[in-house]
Amino acid sequence: MSAQNWLDAALVLGAYLAGSLPMGVIVARLTGARDPRTVGSGRTGGTNAWRAMGLWRGVLVGVLDIAKGAAPVLIATELGSPTVRALAGVAAILGAWKSVFLGFHGGRGVATGIGAMAIIQPLVILLGAPVFFGVIAVTRYVSLGSLIGSAFGAALLVPCVALGLNPPSDLIFAAGGVVIVWYAHRDNIGRLMRGEERKIEFSTSPAEAGGSGTGPPP
Repeated sequence: MSAQNWLDAALVLGAYLAGSLPMGVIVARLTGARDPRTVGSGRTGGTNAWRAMGLWRGVLVGVLDIAKGAAPVLIATELGSPTVRALAGVAAILGAWKSVFLGFHGGRGVATGIGAMAIIQPLVILLGAPVFFGVIAVTRYVSLGSLIGSAFGAALLVPCVALGLNPPSDLIFAAGGVVIVWYAHRDNIGRLMRGEERKIEFSTSPAEAGGSGTGPPP
């Protein structure tokens, strides 16, 4: 293997490890708050962190999850090829879902995917955000907002490629990312189809946000 091949492999592996960083657990330990794995869905993403630790910690976890998707993709953009950048984005989402540091447990990769997409094509975030937040505001299902928002974002990347705004290899990220996010939400999809999915409660305290497990998984 050439030096560039080794660098490319390191960029993708580094993206997976960055995505694997369990920000919900880290914030809980650093601030003395409740571990999100003990609450609700047991996931470590921002929604379950909100449920376990309250609003400001949940927002912090969400921001950190976005950063762990953006940072490795930004580095791959500077040091690797467009294909490596796309693979790094997929790897970061995979790490967020199946963290090597948590025995291949974790979140569902949505915020990490948002961070990666913000580097790959920020216009997708600008156009997709109203869909994501609109679905959540109307239905109070974070899972449904994540599913529709991720699919809409992936679809938006197609015309970006067709217009020459992105290289065709970025469709690897679009397809791989949305497959992981949707597969990670397969239990939510089942509950949505049965009318049993849990709704988000717009409150600020851990107890009011669903500390007993009444809110949706992240």
